[in-house]
This record gives sequence, C-alpha cells and structure tokens, in this order.
Amino acid sequence: MNSCPKCGSSDVIRVPGRAGAYGTGNNIPYGPTIFSYIPVTRFVCGSCGYTEEWIESRDDVEKLRRKY
Repeated sequence: MNSCPKCGSSDVIRVPGRAGAYGTGNNIPYGPTIFSYIPVTRFVCGSCGYTEEWIESRDDVEKLRRKY
C-alpha cells in the first residue's frame, strides 16, 4: 500500500504478520500446526490511523481458498 485510501497520506506503516506460540500473532490458521499459519500484514496510516490487513502472498490466498 503506497498511500492511505482514507486520507491519501503516504505515511503508511507496514507491520508484518507473524505466527507465534499458541497461535499468537496476526495470522490465519489453515492447518493444525504453527507451520500452517498464514501471516496477515497490517498497514497503518501514520496520519489518520486507518488500518487495513492483507495477505501478501498469492500462494497463501490459494491455500485459504482450498481450505475455506
């Protein structure tokens, strides 16, 4: 995301998704182990605070499509 869709600011902070112990972190599980979690990246506008979440890998989107 290059600019905020709400206010147009280019001050956008990218917070990478991760999978931690016991399912913590920003992720979506698609299997039974921590190795089968899909990270969800957050984008936060530094000007207005608007947030969005994205799955950045096309392969991960396909994994979710097959699961759900």
